[in-house]
Amino acid sequence: MHNHFEKKTLKALLKKIYKDNHDINSLTQEITDIILNFKNNNEKSRKKNNTYFNDAFLITYPDSISDSNNSPLKTLNHFLNHFNINVNSIHILPFMPSSSDSGFSVIDYTKIDTNFGNWGDLSDLANKYSVMIDLVLNHTSQENEWFKNFQKGSGYGYDYFIEIDNWQGIPQISRPRTSEIFKEFKVNKKNKKVWCTFSHDQIDLNFKNPQVLIEFIKIFIFYLEKNIKKFRLDAIAYIWKEEKTNCINRPESHYIVKVFRLIVDYLDSESILVTETNIPNKENLSYFGNNDEAHWIYNFTLSPLILYTLSNGNSQTLRRWSMTMPPAKYGNSYFNFLASHDGIGLRPLEGYVEGNELNELLTRMESYGGKISYRTSQWGDEIPYEINISLLDSFKGTVNGLDAYIVERFLCAHLIMFSFEGVPAIYIHSLLGTRNNYESIKKGFELRAINRYRWNKKEIFDKLNNPKTINSKIFKKMNKILEIRSQQPAFNPEATQFTLNLGNELFGIWRQDKNKTQSIFCISNVTNRSKTLTLASINLIEGQKWWDLITENYITDINGEIALSAYQSMWITNKDSE
Repeated sequence: MHNHFEKKTLKALLKKIYKDNHDINSLTQEITDIILNFKNNNEKSRKKNNTYFNDAFLITYPDSISDSNNSPLKTLNHFLNHFNINVNSIHILPFMPSSSDSGFSVIDYTKIDTNFGNWGDLSDLANKYSVMIDLVLNHTSQENEWFKNFQKGSGYGYDYFIEIDNWQGIPQISRPRTSEIFKEFKVNKKNKKVWCTFSHDQIDLNFKNPQVLIEFIKIFIFYLEKNIKKFRLDAIAYIWKEEKTNCINRPESHYIVKVFRLIVDYLDSESILVTETNIPNKENLSYFGNNDEAHWIYNFTLSPLILYTLSNGNSQTLRRWSMTMPPAKYGNSYFNFLASHDGIGLRPLEGYVEGNELNELLTRMESYGGKISYRTSQWGDEIPYEINISLLDSFKGTVNGLDAYIVERFLCAHLIMFSFEGVPAIYIHSLLGTRNNYESIKKGFELRAINRYRWNKKEIFDKLNNPKTINSKIFKKMNKILEIRSQQPAFNPEATQFTLNLGNELFGIWRQDKNKTQSIFCISNVTNRSKTLTLASINLIEGQKWWDLITENYITDINGEIALSAYQSMWITNKDSE
């Protein structure tokens, strides 16, 4: 955290964003005043969270579990405490009043939807857990007061939107949907077109107007006041539109992230910015900047690549990708996950999985009850964009057909993900073993609703308390793995990672803590047959005790062999987890 606000740096960034704005000095001063005012009024009252040895996240909607006797946020808190979930951070998906897209069409950024609870309920969670929320910058609901004023032609925020007249280069625009990008609305009694990257209820904001940036700086600071510590910058790659470009990953988008990073570095050294950019791997990596943009970036490649690996029983592509992933610099980290409120993104597979192999995977996922969402290419073609399926159902079988290993594959996928450098996050429906939710699809909800089931509290508590249910089996094993992981220095985000070459039927990485005292060899059998690991191939050091953290079995001969059953994973370590 900087002792003095870097006003010169802010001014330089604003000059790069607003090249045509001649009043950069007053704009710089206005933003500086907002920041310093917050600093002066809140420095002593800011709550400090515990710093965590190893972060692990739970991703959840505010109402993923509901109870008629309590607000969903209170129910979430009760669930976490009752079952002693081994996470220290929670990503609570949008809880603001919204009109669609499960919260991502925000009507009011400064309120909590009364259906979910109130700021007191959120404060109770933030007092125990580090809370991450979504800063939905790209768009807002058509029911938002700003857009209503836009339609009137006057009032607060009326000039926050993009009026489309004769846009040059429409086919070049890159976006993750197939709907019409421009939508006509009545504006001051005239028909005007506005920009809608995602849906016609999500109207894109115009960041070319500096007041929009100022508005979101104020909203960001409002959340800081509420003891929010981590911020997911939703759809950040799309926020800058320029004619005759693809309107994604524009330099200005990066400069805007740098502005928020500058602010958070000054105001709260504990706070973290996470960029959500579901794009090819190389472009995604660019959001680290020079340790002056995102603290963390979503590791979108991991999810589809692990699914592809276990579906094919071959680790070659995952191994090659892992070998080319640069270690994050000090202060940066990957945000690793397998499932989220969205589908399993396919763009990160570009350059790694060939078209025919991808088509086979998609066909297989559809046979497991999944749905495929599409985007429009610049040539007007519809291209697969994501798989909509519950993660558990995506592991029903392999290229060889259905089998009985669904739980084993599912757990193996998570053990691989938990091993990787970075901060792991588990979606609540993966923790609970939720299956495909067809009812929401039948009711006309979007395809993503297949993995957004709302559990009744009694229903899910009964399942978790019954050891015979698949939900209970998955939940207990996953929670135990999270507990084991949290105690290992070699799983710290800054610990060393090296990819092992163990052939195509095993996948392995080596992690070592910063002090070089603990090593963990993370080995997974990615096939549905028993496989042998030759221990000499992973260089276990003589004179040390080695054992598997998962089974707690000791290794008696470091030059011997170990049989791994179908989809078994081992975390072989030399250091006690005390």
